[in-house]
Amino acid sequence: MAETLRTIADSVSFQRFITIVILLAGVLVGAQTYPDIVARYGGMLHALDLLILGVFVAEVVVRMGAHGSKPWRYFLDPWNVFDFAIVVACFLPLDSQFVVVLRLVRILRTLKLVRALPKLQIIVGALINSIPSMGYVSLLLFMLFYLYGVTATFVFGGNDPIHFGTLQISILSLFRAATLEDWTDLMYIQMFGCQNYGYGGNEALCTASNAMPVFGALFFVSFVLFATMIVLNLFVAVMMNGITEATQESDDERRDARGSTDLALHEEMEQLSEQLGAIQEQLRRLQRLAERGAAAK
Repeated sequence: MAETLRTIADSVSFQRFITIVILLAGVLVGAQTYPDIVARYGGMLHALDLLILGVFVAEVVVRMGAHGSKPWRYFLDPWNVFDFAIVVACFLPLDSQFVVVLRLVRILRTLKLVRALPKLQIIVGALINSIPSMGYVSLLLFMLFYLYGVTATFVFGGNDPIHFGTLQISILSLFRAATLEDWTDLMYIQMFGCQNYGYGGNEALCTASNAMPVFGALFFVSFVLFATMIVLNLFVAVMMNGITEATQESDDERRDARGSTDLALHEEMEQLSEQLGAIQEQLRRLQRLAERGAAAK
């Protein structure tokens, strides 16, 4: 029985079927966000919901049964623990909307399909391998944002309280500038003063207009150069390096796998050659016995 369940669990057809059901569950959750569809097809949606839940329960049973007398080994795979927790949560007396959103998270399991796409696997592997380096780049970027944010709060806070009134708002405004989203408007407010630019309709907040044409331009141009043109491009450099390393690792693994296959084939050929030699030796013995028998007659 366990062998049959193991064959089913490891089969490509079963995995594809579960993937289709997961995607169907995602579509079903999306459909339930439309009140008109729920009002018209609520019964059918509920029936499909129960059917999908039944499939997920059956999947857990099959995968646990595939381990035979050691079903606890099912929980050694983090994905299996994730699936089991989601299925159990569906039976708990929780708010139905919360359960729907929780079950939608199962769509993340489709990330396992990355294994079937070598090129995508390389990119994902590069992203994972680049996380430590990205952490250092992020730290450098945060230090840059903090330094410029403190400066902007002290210098521009009175002139532009909407964008630089507090440190957290200043950092958020600088993030906007780093994405190049209307960063020139932020610069022009400081260059010309809030009384002359940017505060139309918010004149009550412009209580200390102060035009800083030189410092305002230098501040934002230097920030955009450092944050956007240099630091953010470091992320691209880290990713490119990660992709190069992941590609090299993939080539090495493929080369090792090819070498292992060649070695296994060589060993099998040697075994077959030995077996063939033994068969030939037996045939020669039988032939000699037959010749002796014929001579005796």
